[in-house]
Amino acid sequence: MLAGGLTLPAEGDIMEQSVFIATAAFGLEGVVTRELTHMGFDAKGENGGARFHADLAGAMRANLWLRTADRVLLEAGTFEALSFEALFEGVRSLPWERWIGAHSRFPVTGNCARSQLMSVRDCQSIIKKAIVERLKARYRLTWLPEDGETTAVTFQLHENRVRLCLDSSGTALNRRGYRTWNGEAPLRETLVAALVSLSGWRPGLPLYDPMCGTGTLLAEAAMRMADRAPGLTRSFDLERWPGAPVREFERLRAEAKEAFHPERACGIAGSDIDPAAVDLAERHLRAAGFGNRIPLHVADMRACAREEQGGVFLTNPPYGERLGDRKACEALYRDLGQMAARHPTWSLSAISSHPGFERCFGRRADKKRRFYNGRLECEFMTFRAREPFRRAVAAEDGA
Repeated sequence: MLAGGLTLPAEGDIMEQSVFIATAAFGLEGVVTRELTHMGFDAKGENGGARFHADLAGAMRANLWLRTADRVLLEAGTFEALSFEALFEGVRSLPWERWIGAHSRFPVTGNCARSQLMSVRDCQSIIKKAIVERLKARYRLTWLPEDGETTAVTFQLHENRVRLCLDSSGTALNRRGYRTWNGEAPLRETLVAALVSLSGWRPGLPLYDPMCGTGTLLAEAAMRMADRAPGLTRSFDLERWPGAPVREFERLRAEAKEAFHPERACGIAGSDIDPAAVDLAERHLRAAGFGNRIPLHVADMRACAREEQGGVFLTNPPYGERLGDRKACEALYRDLGQMAARHPTWSLSAISSHPGFERCFGRRADKKRRFYNGRLECEFMTFRAREPFRRAVAAEDGA
């Protein structure tokens, strides 16, 4: 513990175990915490995400496999700052050379709230200067060129307590690499992955999206079913940090590639009334590694008739903002309710910002959760199957 209450990892330990924060959109903190726990981390949820302890290899694994988190941040240190001098000294005391190279770019962004220091611009300038002074001394340089890879630094100054983090992800984790065009009012891949998880669907059950748009719901479900790491085909900023365990990172990536079995993605299908949307969905599914494995066709949702039993409809219907015609949107919800009624052994989950969705659909949702799609406040509603369906299990039947 240094002056001002500075929390600093012991020398030599920071590359072994550090505090990381998996950031998440409003409402997804619990989902991210469960993901991390399932991966073997001792995770604790908090506003805006979940924190966990890991070495750099663990952080790489989290970046590769987290489906619902936005970013993975390394917490460089926390301390109290009642003056700009205290802020400067606290920042300069941190071992920035362990994460920022002599040529790295390191933009600084952040926010201030309920503190003595409330000028974000001044705090940015002082934090930047303190990091520069630290790195110049450690690298024995008179100036830093900042002509290399980027390592983003973020700060939060809340009630005079500073928290400094480094972004280990780089580009946000929703950028999986398979979606080339978003369509109208797209859902972020991370939110879609959460909807898949919360819908009640699990691998082995039929899943159908009758308004599949450009295929994101289908892609995220297929990725989960086939054990396809969301970050399989992209890079992360921590791979370029000084002293990064490159061979271990390569092993983790090779392990993720070996785990991916696209042939396991079966029972997932979709349709859309728009041929252009179906074409894009096919392209996106191919890019995700599921070429010709997810049946798609052009069809009106009102004609949907599934022969399978005990499945899940999961969809993102128009909200009214997209259609520009609330009456048309409400008619669509009524048709969706009638489609669900024709499939009594199927459940249906849908996300919408329309306050009258349940009234139009024809029944109250059995479960509801609130999320944001961009700036739109939405509800994710699940309507359970009217008739229970018990799937035969071969082992129980003596087969």
